[in-house]
Amino acid sequence: MTPATNTINSSPSLPTLAAIQRRRRELLAYQSGQRTAPPTAPPDDPLDEEESCLEKDSCLDQEPEDDDYAEDSEPSPAPPSQAIRPPTMADPALYGLAGLAVRSLAPHTEADPAAILLQFLAAFGNLAGPAPHCIVGSTRHGLNLFVVLVGESSKARKGTSWRQLSSLFTEADSLWAGRRVSTARPTANGIIHALRDEQPATDRRLFLLCEEFASLLHVLGQRTGQLSPLLRCAWDGGDLSAHDGRRPLQATGAHISMVGHVTQSELAHHLSRTEALNGFANRCLWISVRRSKSLPEGGSLPPEERAAAARELRRALDWVHTQNGIVFHRTAAARELWNDRYPVLSQGRPDVYGAATSRAEAQVLRLSAIYAALDCSPLVEACHLQAALAVWDYCLASARLIFDASPIDPTAQRIGEALDAAPEGLTRTQIRGLFHGHVSTERIDLALEQLSGLGLINRRTATGRGRSSTFWFPGEDTKAADMGA
Repeated sequence: MTPATNTINSSPSLPTLAAIQRRRRELLAYQSGQRTAPPTAPPDDPLDEEESCLEKDSCLDQEPEDDDYAEDSEPSPAPPSQAIRPPTMADPALYGLAGLAVRSLAPHTEADPAAILLQFLAAFGNLAGPAPHCIVGSTRHGLNLFVVLVGESSKARKGTSWRQLSSLFTEADSLWAGRRVSTARPTANGIIHALRDEQPATDRRLFLLCEEFASLLHVLGQRTGQLSPLLRCAWDGGDLSAHDGRRPLQATGAHISMVGHVTQSELAHHLSRTEALNGFANRCLWISVRRSKSLPEGGSLPPEERAAAARELRRALDWVHTQNGIVFHRTAAARELWNDRYPVLSQGRPDVYGAATSRAEAQVLRLSAIYAALDCSPLVEACHLQAALAVWDYCLASARLIFDASPIDPTAQRIGEALDAAPEGLTRTQIRGLFHGHVSTERIDLALEQLSGLGLINRRTATGRGRSSTFWFPGEDTKAADMGA
């Protein structure tokens, strides 16, 4: 949403303000399930084109309904294409050994096939180690991925999806599963210590399984911490360093992959705008997951089927580990497909969704190389690239669902409601007073940052005889103009 202009002459009219408030209530009713389709503006809606963009962003502003709204006329149903639908995985994504694993496991679990697929790709990319890579210009890309599953707590079967895969990878490489998979909450020193340089050289691989990803996001939001820059460097690959308070620690040639599990509300509460925009979010593949089926008595892959899948996985790993530093290259057909899709991959959007998906080229490159490695091929063929593009399309659709429809966190919601009821604006001290000391200053600052970055609120400075004061207003409020004493 475009922030309000700084001149009172351009302020919206009273009918326009009323229409804005009505539209926000309509959108809230749709999000809460009270309506089956998102609202559309009536033909005589006083909103102009700039203000009407509130419809796509106001899902971040949850305002209680009142009795008067129940008497409003029913909005016209929007075409189905305007609603954000759950993503679906295209068939090319299930190519090769990855597809075999998903098809083998899916009938025996309530987990989302997309959760199985993406975690399988991330785990294999870590098992492959740091040697296989791609080169783009002077940049080296390994096969390590960061994958985040976003789904309803206990209902999306996020943990179930990993446990099914864990038994498969344990059978394929029990040493990796026992020593290189870490379920502890990551810390900068802990990561460096696990991969620290020693003689003889230690295993460079580390697979971070963060089933409480919200706690990691909370740590990342602490701006003075070392973990956020270290994880960004870890995705890039190479040398890592930290300090444990007594001496510097170094990890050379680290190969770190990560899988996180989080709910939508936890993500809204803990992912600060800084982490959304500073390059951490776009290093992650964001996956919207849900329960695929109901299995009242559970399920388990028969031992003979698991053994067969493990043998194929072991064969691909043996091929990777017997090669001498594989550098993947595209075939002519894959290069033609890449050139065709590259303009779309390299497009961007100036919002949180765009920031979280702005590393598309690198993500597709890594995914295509993983599919090639699973095929025991140093050449990325068109089928491998098609599979990677199908996965990326799913990630795009997931990110749109996660970030475009992300609910605002409770702290920001309370601030927004208070600002709506305070046309004269509120100071930071008054905003802190809303929580009676039960919410930290850091949490309030992050909430203000989120609301401000989304254009839902803005701040103005009032100057007088004493020191200046900063006031916060709703983004569309007519009072949001510079003030003087």
